[in-house]
This record gives sequence, structure tokens and C-alpha cells, in this order.
Amino acid sequence: MTVKSIVEAIRDTLDEELANDDRVMVLGEDVGKSGGVFRATDGLQAKYGIDRVVDMPVAEAVIIGASIGLATAGMVPVAEMQFLGFSHQAFHQISHQLARWRYRTNGRFNAPVTIRAPFGGGVRAPELHSDAFENIFTQGPGLKIVAPATAADAAGLLRAAIRDADPVLFLEPLRGYRLVRDDVPDGEHTVPLGKARIARAGSDVTVIAWSAMVQTALDAASRAAALGIDVEVLDLRGRHRLRSQQRADEARELLGRTGVEPDDLLGRFVHRRRRRRFEVQLGALDGWWHRRPVAAEQPIGPWRTTKPVGIPDPILPTDRRPSPAVAPYGRITCNHT
Repeated sequence: MTVKSIVEAIRDTLDEELANDDRVMVLGEDVGKSGGVFRATDGLQAKYGIDRVVDMPVAEAVIIGASIGLATAGMVPVAEMQFLGFSHQAFHQISHQLARWRYRTNGRFNAPVTIRAPFGGGVRAPELHSDAFENIFTQGPGLKIVAPATAADAAGLLRAAIRDADPVLFLEPLRGYRLVRDDVPDGEHTVPLGKARIARAGSDVTVIAWSAMVQTALDAASRAAALGIDVEVLDLRGRHRLRSQQRADEARELLGRTGVEPDDLLGRFVHRRRRRRFEVQLGALDGWWHRRPVAAEQPIGPWRTTKPVGIPDPILPTDRRPSPAVAPYGRITCNHT
């Protein structure tokens, strides 16, 4: 075991996968000579050369389009979006081409492409840099979405994503890049994609979170414990569409009397059309409750205000904001990343 931050775990895993497989390559804006905005690729171009760690132009659609071509030619690209908020420029390439590549080619080709993207608020970043619209990508088929909350999961899930035969959107928590440090297993540590983790055991209420909000949920659980409420925290490790009877059965087995409504501010418009179908699936559970997201619904004012407050600050839940949502329901609360 080695104690690492999330960004260190990501850099070391990229280094190991580049060394283990000559087909793996990294491409993105400033990933080479500069080592990435957050130094997640620092030193990799000097070690592996400009043909395997490639600086790309400021053109997100080109980065993803090139990755599709490289994957079709037999390479294993790891593409970087500097921020998830910039991926709107490549939405067509990600959702309409990359995610559907196996279908579009009638099974002739798969697309082993991993897209790394920092996301989330809490770092006082300007416009577009803190966006968390991962729910948009869950609405289409073919794309796996991963969002680790710990350094160990960042290493294990990234390795699993790179080795997966299909495209994976790998979301990295801006707020936790260097703040979160934990033990990372040595060697070829992998974590299965699509499998949730119980971050804290509890029997009264289940709080579901992913990425940086897992720590917020754990802090809220500690505060709730002082009130005599035993809170379970479930780390989804990503976003997964609850669309089948099998998933409903899994939720029923895992959560017992608790129902789940995955949602956030930016996914709500699309989600509401599917909400009734989801409630039919889980509505048979005895005594389940759901709670709307704890993120605040309010207009966003100018970024530069008289107080040093960034755009996300009034919106993001904190360890104090989720707690009132837990006590009166005794079942479930959802969160906004």
C-alpha cells in the first residue's frame, strides 16, 4: 500500500498502463510538454515520446474524433478534456459516434477509448470549469461513466477503464484532486466497472453519492450520528441507468425498504420523463421514500461579486445542508455532484 492523492494515483496508473501496453497513448490539450493543467500527465511525454503522449489543439471535437480513428486502427487512446464543461464541443463525437461505434460498424469494431475529465464545484473556478452534467451522458447508450471518490478507486477504476473494450467517461473530482489521500494497493490494482461501494454502513437511512460528494455525505453522516441517526453512505462510483428489472431487484436487495431516485439539477429535465417508470419498478417496496436533490434551486448571479464567492458555492450541498433532509424522512436523500 502507498498513500497517494487522487491526481498522483491517476498519473501513476497512466504511467503503468503506458509501460505495460504499447497500444496505449494519451492525447489532449497541454498533456505533453506542460504535463496537464493539474499535472496529471507530468513527465509522461519525456518518458514515452511525442507519438504516445500527444499535445492536441484546443478543439475537443478533434480530440474525440481522433481517438475514434485511433481505436479503430488498433490503438488504446486515453483522451483528456481539460474540464467536463468543455465537452459540449465534442458531444456529437462522444454520444453519437464513440458510444455507438460497435453498433454503427455492425460489430466490426469496438472503441476502447477512455475520456478523462475533471469536473465539479468547490474550487472557485470560473465559468464552464465547474460544470457537472454527467447525467446528460447517461441518457444515451454505449458509454460507461465512472466517478471515483478515493485515490484507490481512481487507480483501480482508471486501469479497468483503459483495459475495457468499450468507451468510458472517467470523471475526476476537482475538489479532491489533492485534498483526498488514501492507501492505494501496489501492483495492478483494478476495481470492476459498474459496482457500487458501501462507504459507510448504516441502518436508518441511505445517502447515495458519487465523486467528491461522497466525502460530503460522510461528513453529514457523522453529524447525523450525533442526532442518533445511523446513516449508510453508498458510493455509486459513477452513473448507471436504473432501467431494468434486474437493477430494480438489485436495489431492492441492497436497500431493503429504501427507494432511490437518481437526479441532479442538470439531469432533471430529462429525468422527470422517466421518473414514473422508475417509481413503478421500485414502488412495490414497503415504505420507501424519496427526496429531491439537496442542491439549491436558485438563479446564479455574476461570478465576481462583492464577496469572494465562486459560482458553485450557493448551489453545492455541504455536510450541513444534507442533514435536515435526512432526519424527517428516515429513508433516502439524493445529492448533486
